[in-house]
Amino acid sequence: MILVIAEQREGKLNRASWEPIVAAQQSGQPVKVAVLGGQVGDAAAELAGASVTEVLQVEHGALAAYTADGFVQALAALIRAEQPSHVFFTHTYQTRDFAPRLAAALDRAIITDVVAVKPHDGGFAFARPMFQAKLYADLVAEGPAPHLVSFQVGAFKVDQVNRGSAPAPLRQVAATVDPTSVRQKPEAPFREAKQAVDLTQAERIVSVGRGIKGPEHIPIAQDLATALSAELAASRPICDAGWLPMERQVGSSGQTVAPKLYLALGISGAIQHVVGMKGARTIVAINKDAEAPIFEIADYGITGDLFEIVPAIISALKE
Repeated sequence: MILVIAEQREGKLNRASWEPIVAAQQSGQPVKVAVLGGQVGDAAAELAGASVTEVLQVEHGALAAYTADGFVQALAALIRAEQPSHVFFTHTYQTRDFAPRLAAALDRAIITDVVAVKPHDGGFAFARPMFQAKLYADLVAEGPAPHLVSFQVGAFKVDQVNRGSAPAPLRQVAATVDPTSVRQKPEAPFREAKQAVDLTQAERIVSVGRGIKGPEHIPIAQDLATALSAELAASRPICDAGWLPMERQVGSSGQTVAPKLYLALGISGAIQHVVGMKGARTIVAINKDAEAPIFEIADYGITGDLFEIVPAIISALKE
């Protein structure tokens, strides 16, 4: 059995939590899903729409605000009780914080940033990128079960989740947490600025690269994003130059995203950027260079001047 740990914040399910569920379903093993927090009834009910054995509501007052200490205590007890063969997570900032501690507490192997699962000697091998995604390695966890695995955002498509004909059973689980042993003091999630955004939750993204030429042209991309009800993002050179804040960067050193639509404006398609957005369902590229690598992964490509094409798209969207 595979246990998937879903992520929620203030009762709202992280959209990327569906991705490890897809990975678990495709493995052919029975799947259970657990969600932790103070009150997680709404998130659990949403997860029950998936074709899984059951959904576990792990609730405790000490879990209402995330702390690594609290989550590790609760999850270690849950995993020992449920005895899964594997525990799957989404490779979010939160998972990166607590999952290594959880693996140490359980004395079990952990493999992170996985993009594919492959059969191997009656078990599984997990593929993950190496050297900024210039190559991929197939890793096999050693030691006794359970093995912990986190999946890169966008590695699996949310719309590929198998839905059940009826809601999956819900089970309340009393979390095992000693509040006096929680060393961290919960604070509000980090925000670099008031307009900061979690691009991993965006369904549509308009992203700009060097082809935008200068910061004075950013409003063109913003107008298109507004017309599409999309978020604005950028490749690393744009953020390094200060034309957009770093929180808007997509790529190996920025955020990994998997929107329904990714519109790339003047982005050449360097591997460092592609690794952050290749999980998008539909990729549309606009670039005046017909040989730009971005066209190799784009579903739709337009060769031309973005300063002519983008205003025409905006005009059409407003009609």
